[in-house]
Amino acid sequence: MFALSVGLHLFLLQDRYFKDDDPMEGRILLIAVAAIITIAVVLNLSRRGRASSVAGKSKTSVSPRKFNIFTLNRISSSYGLDREQAKLLEYVFRSNAVSDPERILKNPAVLDRHFKRTYRTIEKNSTTDEDAQERLLKLFSLRNTIEAGASIESASAARLAENTPAILTVNKDNYPVKVLVSRGQNVVTEVPRNALGTPVRLPKGSNVILSFFTKSSNGFSFNGQVTGTISTNHGPGLQISNMGKSKPLVKRKFRRKETDTKCEFFFVNMQEVVEGRKTINKLVVDNRRFLGNVHDISVGGCSVKTTAPVQVGSRLKIVIDHDDSYRITVLGQVIRSNRSGTGTILHIKFLKVPRRAFNSISTLVFGYSDN
Repeated sequence: MFALSVGLHLFLLQDRYFKDDDPMEGRILLIAVAAIITIAVVLNLSRRGRASSVAGKSKTSVSPRKFNIFTLNRISSSYGLDREQAKLLEYVFRSNAVSDPERILKNPAVLDRHFKRTYRTIEKNSTTDEDAQERLLKLFSLRNTIEAGASIESASAARLAENTPAILTVNKDNYPVKVLVSRGQNVVTEVPRNALGTPVRLPKGSNVILSFFTKSSNGFSFNGQVTGTISTNHGPGLQISNMGKSKPLVKRKFRRKETDTKCEFFFVNMQEVVEGRKTINKLVVDNRRFLGNVHDISVGGCSVKTTAPVQVGSRLKIVIDHDDSYRITVLGQVIRSNRSGTGTILHIKFLKVPRRAFNSISTLVFGYSDN
């Protein structure tokens, strides 16, 4: 900005722009240049102010942009970011001195390190808890948008690691199993068990479908045939021959995190309530309390294992243990269920997630609370 002002000053001193017989022309030119410089300064300060406001009202240093603005525009367009999200992403990259945003976006682990630093900055610099929750909501909304917009990995890159949870489908019956061994075209899983916990015997040559999710939360499935049972270090295993390439499942909208967290839930019923002269439908929470364990969770839903009888379609108020000072409370609906040993696994879609609950679940899912 200093070099620009000096150059303009010298430029204006040239005789052909500063004539003695027409001082009005010189004044008009000076006013126009001054206006341009003022507008440039105001716009620059405005951009800095908007970026700093993301992390809080304290003085937060932001590195100069080390990448082309057209690169950011291309990224924003490909991920479907709105204007505010694009500015927030620019702040994340600039505050972490990122020079190659496209490379960072292709590496979720590195991207999360940058987002985690911004998360810490927001926690540190926000003046109130309400202010922090609002800023974190914007940060996690951006991170989820990027997660949903990321292209799904190729089926050839899908790898089955040991202890990967999977679903074995046999004649429309689903059995939760774990992968014990995966070598080439042969996969060994746990022997499936029915609702009573009894091993299910599958004849050699039985056609099955094995569905699983990779560490990057992308889902795949493949068709296979049972080739027999073998002994493993973990006990009896079902050997399956892969009959073709893995096919991608529908990509989940939100990242999901495996956990084993206690929870309690209450049935929520729709009741007609008279208010004045009107009769309206209102959700009423039942007082009966049931216990369960959350097996996995995202901001879009969770799965809960319980021994309580719960019908598909039931609405539930779910209270999840989070820390000593806060418990996550959400409203959900059971969309399907599977028998598992002596209990039932409920697959629940969240219907209402308060702002603080959204931020707490996102913090857990992306691992930003880890030291």
